[in-house]
Amino acid sequence: MTNNRIFGISGWKNSGKTGLAVRIVAELTRRGYRVSTIKHAHHDFDIDKVGADSYRHRQAGAHEVTIVSGTRFAIMHELRGAPEPSFEDILSRLAPCDLVLIEGYKREPIPKIEARRLEANNRTPLAPTDPHIVAIAADHAVADADLPVFDLDDTAAIADFIVATVKLPVPDPAS
Repeated sequence: MTNNRIFGISGWKNSGKTGLAVRIVAELTRRGYRVSTIKHAHHDFDIDKVGADSYRHRQAGAHEVTIVSGTRFAIMHELRGAPEPSFEDILSRLAPCDLVLIEGYKREPIPKIEARRLEANNRTPLAPTDPHIVAIAADHAVADADLPVFDLDDTAAIADFIVATVKLPVPDPAS
């Protein structure tokens, strides 16, 4: 696996996962932590623009296409019919960081918070059937919860909970 600490955000479509992930990344990086993220998509997606050189490379059959500039690099790996890589395979490709925040991957055995919103497509609670859910963040009252419950927008409290749960050390200002 990886030496990076891992924490997940799970929930149904439109439950507020992405908004929560973005706020948590901003809060933890503001505190001095180095955070990486993994988002699982359940559908075909593309991060490349039609007509771009890298898109043309992939369309021509390239197995991997790497785009490099002075500010970032990205590697796109075409599966070309191969199975989706495992969660562990993806984790192993990440550079060292303080925390890997996972959005999606509902069934992975990692500590996670369940996001709930009244506008979600499905409001069936995940926590009762997932022992790895350690807290709930909701935009509404949650009855009969045996877990800590946070307001979905209380980013600082949720970040504090994540720091404590995964035992993140105080960031080194020199790094």
